[in-house]
Amino acid sequence: MSNNDPKTQRIQEALGVLDDLGMPRAQRNERSALCLLALLDLTPDKPWNAATDPLMGITPIMDWARLHYEKPYAPNTRETFRRQTMHQFIQAGLALYNPDQPDRPVNSPNAVYQIEPACLDALQALGTEEYAMRLANFLAVRGTLVAQQAMPRWMRMVPLWVASGQEVLLSPGHHSALIKALCEEFGPRFIPGGQLVYAGDTGKKWGYCNESLLASLGITMGAHGKMPDVMIYDPDRSWLILAEAVTSHGPVDAKRHQELSELFQDCGAGLVFVSAFPDRRTFNKYQEVISWESEVWIADHPSHLIHFNGVRFLGPYSAG
Repeated sequence: MSNNDPKTQRIQEALGVLDDLGMPRAQRNERSALCLLALLDLTPDKPWNAATDPLMGITPIMDWARLHYEKPYAPNTRETFRRQTMHQFIQAGLALYNPDQPDRPVNSPNAVYQIEPACLDALQALGTEEYAMRLANFLAVRGTLVAQQAMPRWMRMVPLWVASGQEVLLSPGHHSALIKALCEEFGPRFIPGGQLVYAGDTGKKWGYCNESLLASLGITMGAHGKMPDVMIYDPDRSWLILAEAVTSHGPVDAKRHQELSELFQDCGAGLVFVSAFPDRRTFNKYQEVISWESEVWIADHPSHLIHFNGVRFLGPYSAG
């Protein structure tokens, strides 16, 4: 496309806007310009005052760029769009995250973004005498807008209390709620005197981790994606409970049982495998693949366990 092409010209205008908005150099590129244009639904034939504020997810943004600007991106670049552009747009107050459903889980495939209203108002004036004033007004309140957006997210965090009295905040969502239930309902009932070792979080690399206790058990932290959702240590029986919270991902099936056994093969405690479900309906979807020699706990029936075979109820099994 030549420099006189409407698509090229519009992308150049968007790059200029990103510069006006003070975005870092890493976000002043064609990808970020196309994300901005998509959030405004500003096709090459529309004037800036026709910009709107649709709700758009990452894949729709990429599809929009291909359709209207002939800029195809491979599906495996979704994370680049999310981590290297949209995340910074949110941090800078240019975009809102899930304004239609603020408590949508962090890792939901239905996540959407929307241009911030004051930013939209400024950009609709691009090319007019009002642009400089509207832009200055937006930049003046941007820090406040970022703080205002952060506060509701903070208030929606799921609190988790550990034995020391420390409060840990987990990202909102069904998965975090089930992790909380494992720690605060399952643990006290079935592992009295147990010590929380680890609790994962979908929105962060780690939720809670007692590193000194892990070290004493001979455990070296592996990659976040390989860790179980919750680990509880029973010092009286020298057991380590490895629990998976099953909301969107699977339970401890045969493959996961082997993977966790290998990951914790140097642990000095006996390993107990638990699949936790929010309700019986979810359990019924997975019961055929649950590994033998493991336990099932259902949060809406918290005082019961389902034992999958073996010679003992709730306990570790030796490799032999």
